[in-house]
Amino acid sequence: MSEPIFIVRDGHRTWLKWHRGKRRLSDPVFTGKRIVEGMRLGCSVEVDLVVTGDKGFAVLHDLMLDRETTGHGAVAATSDDTIRQLHLRNEDGAPIPDRVMLLDDLCALLAEGSVHPEALLQLDYKEDDTVLDARATANFARATRAVATNMIVSSGSARAVAMLTGAVPGMRSGFDPSDQARFKAALAAGNLQGFTDEAAADLPGSDMIYLYWEIVTQALDDGFDIVDAFHRRGKRVGAWTIRPADAQTKPSLARLLDARVDHITTDDPEGLITLMD
Repeated sequence: MSEPIFIVRDGHRTWLKWHRGKRRLSDPVFTGKRIVEGMRLGCSVEVDLVVTGDKGFAVLHDLMLDRETTGHGAVAATSDDTIRQLHLRNEDGAPIPDRVMLLDDLCALLAEGSVHPEALLQLDYKEDDTVLDARATANFARATRAVATNMIVSSGSARAVAMLTGAVPGMRSGFDPSDQARFKAALAAGNLQGFTDEAAADLPGSDMIYLYWEIVTQALDDGFDIVDAFHRRGKRVGAWTIRPADAQTKPSLARLLDARVDHITTDDPEGLITLMD
């Protein structure tokens, strides 16, 4: 089996993004071992970020600690030191030996390792700009500066992305316009080109547009190639998130590959490459 890095179809390379640092469906999320493994292989890897009580960044998806960790309460009300003492939970909810990382910890691991020059770590910021201040952006810059060239910041808040990337020279930016109400209104009005133009303009200079995968296929069903529309605007396109790679998702995966998306985010890169390659 090939390493789960990318698939080439008709000359186009589509990267398989390790969602929440998972190589396979059974992996727990956000473990340093898997994230570093992917970055050494040259993979595209995604992690989430939530602001802590000390204005640091926890490598977590939820704003509350209870589901993903052995802690309780809001991440925003918890100190960095306390978060570092917590353990992650696996997909069944059982604690595992791996502790919760802060962005500083993850970046230190990457700085110590041999990161492949083509590896890209997506830092998906889960909040908006209102919780970012000078202290938060300074902490973000301090943590990421040494490894920024292998990173891209994404969010549904264009202003938040601009604030974070503006603090770190060389940091790439991505924008996620996957507001279902906004997309469905454009679809009903027959104005998907307008949706595309507006999304591309929301974050000038962005490298990547992230779309919920059904936006891509629903646009194709309507006769509009939204991936090509963004490509013509100089934007790469990442489609999220295919969770299991199986017979049920295979037709949709084939459509995404045929549409020439640049990244497919998945919880099962290993299963996906076995299924599709």
